Amino acid sequence: AQQVHRPRRALLATVRCSVDASKQVQDGAATAVAAEAPASRKDCFGVFCTTYDLKAEDKTRSWKKLVNVAVSGAAGMISNHLLFKLASGEVFGQDQPIALKLLGSERSFQALEGVAMELEDSLYPLLREVSIGIDPYEVFEDVDWALLIGAKPRGPGMERAALLDINGQIFADQGKALNAVASQNVKVLVVGNPCNTNALICLKNAPNIPAKNFHALTRLDENRAKCQLALKAGVFYDKVSNVTIWGNHSTTQVPDFLNAKIDGKPVKEVIKDTKWLEEEFTMTVQKRGGVLIQKWGRSSAASTAVSIADAIKSLVTPTPEGDWFSTGVYTTGNPYGIAEDIVFSMPCRSKGDGDYELATDVMMDDFLWERIKKSEAELLAEKKCVAHLTGEGNAFCDLPEDTMLPGEV
Repeated sequence: AQQVHRPRRALLATVRCSVDASKQVQDGAATAVAAEAPASRKDCFGVFCTTYDLKAEDKTRSWKKLVNVAVSGAAGMISNHLLFKLASGEVFGQDQPIALKLLGSERSFQALEGVAMELEDSLYPLLREVSIGIDPYEVFEDVDWALLIGAKPRGPGMERAALLDINGQIFADQGKALNAVASQNVKVLVVGNPCNTNALICLKNAPNIPAKNFHALTRLDENRAKCQLALKAGVFYDKVSNVTIWGNHSTTQVPDFLNAKIDGKPVKEVIKDTKWLEEEFTMTVQKRGGVLIQKWGRSSAASTAVSIADAIKSLVTPTPEGDWFSTGVYTTGNPYGIAEDIVFSMPCRSKGDGDYELATDVMMDDFLWERIKKSEAELLAEKKCVAHLTGEGNAFCDLPEDTMLPGEV
């Protein structure tokens, strides 16, 4: 067996509620775990140090098996919105206990402790364990879900090739860690930019995990497209369905109005303004993130967290009949004719088991296909730029026109 190289063990602290009836006092009250020297145990504090038996209570006896969820960039703004959604049961359900494993850096370790304190103070019944650390080989151990948010933002004057290399190194390392210690059926959602190519790097460094289990977040783009269609049609969001984002999470992304529906009718039957659909709608969705940065002074955080929650829920709950959702997935074997061996956003359906199938009942016209091929070309160029991180030889960067929005998530 190949020997796994593990970096030095780094700071790890644990905030935990464990299930251990043997440590109960005779009257059934919960007892605190005795303090130990920091060097000999995983540190814990507050209510999460309490030991009690979930099976002893009627309310918790029927709960599902604990799900382990790792979140990188856990001290960041996106995570600050997301973690409380996860802990509340909003994402995985009200009968699903959860363990949160939070990955940060040495610089953010104190902030991670603050995050754990806020989670503690929120008194979420479903939150059974919180761990914080800076070593992915520790934090990713046995995780069922890995939400990879942490990445370096693109700074002023930074070339796109440099961003690909810097963040690519992060996701290569995290892929190796997931490969070594995570559940072999772990589901991985990559949020850190450029998320499509980072997801490709991650899966190439995790050969023990099915490539199909890796996703790049394009749900925020889908949500933005639904908003614009609803606004133009004068309806609420829930009337809009079958919206697909094709391609890269960049300004080459393709918001698909050909297959989208409003109140069950094709969008083009409801919105007759073809010029608006082809030009203003498409451009508004593609550039929404950049406009938000100009208005807000920073990239989207709350809406990104909502879209991460939506992306997970789309995989753990059955897709409504006839509908689909967008997610960036591995293209090998796709039915559309899109280049293989890249991560490309496409329409998917799920039975609610964490898996998915590509939707095949989609229409294609020249306008849509031409734009899909443009996004495909961008992703193929990005792939060549990170060949040294995917085991495919020397990198060669010949990127098309610059489409990545500075600081965009």
